[in-house]
Amino acid sequence: MPLFNVNRALHAFCGSARLAHSLGLLPRVAYAVFVAIGVLAFPVADSFAAPATVSGTANQSNPGPKAEMGAGTEFDRGVASSARVNGADHWVAAWAAAPQAVSQHPRTPSFNRAPAVAGRTIRQIIYPRIAGDRVRLRLSNSYGTRALRVDHMQIAVAASGAALAPGSNRAVSFGGKPVATIPPGAQLDSDPVALRVESGAPLAVSMFVANEPPPTTWHKIGGQVNYMSAPGDHTGDLTGAAFTERITSYLWLDGLAVDAVRQPPAYAVVAIGDSITDGLRSTLNANHRWPDWFARRLAQDGKSGVSVVDVGISGNRLLSDSPCYGEKLVGRFARDALNQPGVRGAIVLIGINDINFAAMPARAGLDCDSPHTAVDAQGLIAGYRQLAAEAHRRGVRIYIGTLTPADLPPDRESTRVKVNTWIRTQDVFDGVADFDAALRDPLRATRMRPKFDSGDHVHPSDAGYAAMAEAVPLAWFEAR
Repeated sequence: MPLFNVNRALHAFCGSARLAHSLGLLPRVAYAVFVAIGVLAFPVADSFAAPATVSGTANQSNPGPKAEMGAGTEFDRGVASSARVNGADHWVAAWAAAPQAVSQHPRTPSFNRAPAVAGRTIRQIIYPRIAGDRVRLRLSNSYGTRALRVDHMQIAVAASGAALAPGSNRAVSFGGKPVATIPPGAQLDSDPVALRVESGAPLAVSMFVANEPPPTTWHKIGGQVNYMSAPGDHTGDLTGAAFTERITSYLWLDGLAVDAVRQPPAYAVVAIGDSITDGLRSTLNANHRWPDWFARRLAQDGKSGVSVVDVGISGNRLLSDSPCYGEKLVGRFARDALNQPGVRGAIVLIGINDINFAAMPARAGLDCDSPHTAVDAQGLIAGYRQLAAEAHRRGVRIYIGTLTPADLPPDRESTRVKVNTWIRTQDVFDGVADFDAALRDPLRATRMRPKFDSGDHVHPSDAGYAAMAEAVPLAWFEAR
């Protein structure tokens, strides 16, 4: 079978003071069957269902005004709404994948192209990080140039591979209709679906698209095997027999929220950054990214009401867009982090690619590293300050990680050291996770310990990602 490599406002005074300070003006078959038995108690019809909500952006870098269909929900709004639709709902982000554009360059190599999906069913596996009895899904056409039509969609408890737990399949509707139509540049939230989900237990989201061209919006590095069927609508298939192709990207699916009404005040913490947050070179299908390890730490510590959502993008930069690696983080921060339902905290790790890509050789045709913009420590620090100010303006606590060892040449290492010195001594962010100290070799501080190195001297091994999770203080997040 071919394998395609492919997140309450503060009190007014405190919020104003923190904003000014940030700106520098003031210093995861048996278990699946078990879960399926549980979900049978919940009817498909949902008396609390609300119309679907569409949101969009004016362009790739700057959020534009939202357009809503009907009352909608607050799925894609910020923390000020606390993801609350009415007195009985408490929507919290449980899983996400940051959307990025699929390169449309005529010389794009096959590994940077999305697969042809027309007339087929895509089955994508996701792992919620919080439990609940109802879910909502979010689709993204953020980088589409035409409206996206999803003809049929279902969600179920995943069993093994592409198989589903019997009795768990649920239809997904949008504004009471089975078909989703998403304008170019927009995201669309589903109606609520009654389905019991457990933290860390996999779900399967099946989407049939009859006539769509290859996706222009995806999350390329999924770290998870997903599935594509032989021709036909196989959304309701319990077995995986029809799913003859595999992909390792997420197509159009960018969020799952859970109604965590059983455990208010549950909330989300968003991990955002580059490939090190995206979990590049960690074991496929193992959920060994550092945010996965951290989510397990929180659960073991009794903090089951805290959902850790990963919106890292491999190759991402703080200050520059890329034709392959997503929008710059300062441009996507609101959409991917602050607009997550129920978000109360964000952990940022970004900057190493800004330092590195200026020195990468230019390539003919598709140059994923362009623009080759030179940055210095002060430029990165200004970008960090912008993130902190934006988070605090929205009442979200924001934490920052030191840049990890990458075996850089002296000039680039000097920039990394200057940035880390500022991170350790600043008082703009609400806390620091010293990822550099957690990974570096005590005998050679410019490199990772061998056991933490995946082999490329930039990305951690599974053990390295686990060590990073240990460096994030549990005390930042209250038990809920």
